[in-house]
Amino acid sequence: MLVSACGGTDDSVSGSSDMEVQASFYPLEWVSQRVVGDRAEVTSLTPPGAEAHDLELSPRDVAEMTEVDLVVYLSGFQPAVDDAVAIAEDTVAVDAAELTSLDLTATDDGHDHGSEDEEGDEHGDEEGDEHSDEEGDEHSDETGAADPHFWLDPLRLAEVGDALAEQMTEVDPDGAQEYEENAADLRADLEALDEEMTTGLSDCESTTLVTSHQAFGYLADRYGFTQLGISGLSPEDEPSPAELAEVTDFVSDNDVETIYFETLVSPDVAHTVADETGALTATLDPLEGLTDESAGEDYLEVMRANLATLREGQSCT
Repeated sequence: MLVSACGGTDDSVSGSSDMEVQASFYPLEWVSQRVVGDRAEVTSLTPPGAEAHDLELSPRDVAEMTEVDLVVYLSGFQPAVDDAVAIAEDTVAVDAAELTSLDLTATDDGHDHGSEDEEGDEHGDEEGDEHSDEEGDEHSDETGAADPHFWLDPLRLAEVGDALAEQMTEVDPDGAQEYEENAADLRADLEALDEEMTTGLSDCESTTLVTSHQAFGYLADRYGFTQLGISGLSPEDEPSPAELAEVTDFVSDNDVETIYFETLVSPDVAHTVADETGALTATLDPLEGLTDESAGEDYLEVMRANLATLREGQSCT
């Protein structure tokens, strides 16, 4: 298992040990902090407020990654990190893609949707942004690229925490009991969050999430929604005029009340659809990074803010 990391940040630190753990972006930083506790310092490769997809690394960053005890990253998510992993030697690293199931893919164009009732009943079983056994084996199929945003399903993130505890035990056997206990506490918090979200989203009038890009497939899959992304998996993707018109027609025809845009990404596309249809807009945070404007100080708080946003935007009772 490989990884990359380093150089980019950061004043988010846990512990006072001489051990160092580096994570490539915020969700992996947060889960690493929870697992290592006071036994290691944790830093993030992606600076606070930066768009994680756009991360670039200097030669010094790549060289410095060999000096830490462990690097945690997600292959296929940040090209600069993958490139660094390919050239860095003597780096102890773990790929989160190997620690949980990445079994969702994006659709070819994010569209081709029927009525909301049909989508809501099937939860997108016929769409590329939902999963199948074959997709889980191959991490992608003919319908599109693998969706990397697994951390928006709290139970998948708990799996990564459990696996990181085992990895840290290999690096630091003396801390085995602490890592195990920390991972258990983390899992308890994430399972409690999952229960809150399952209950809070169990009865919603609208079951289609219209989002600025396809970052919420795992959240949709976990809690019974179908995601309709205006753009693709990358926030830099721009919809064609035909695609934009198709989404606009869907929103109008199905009385969709809310279009969601993200932190760290321009809301222009979401506002365009909203202006054409009379829908409202709201912020749904994909938690790729925190800023001073985030609706919480950590993963748990922001996910609960997302829950409140969804309950209002999807008319949940």
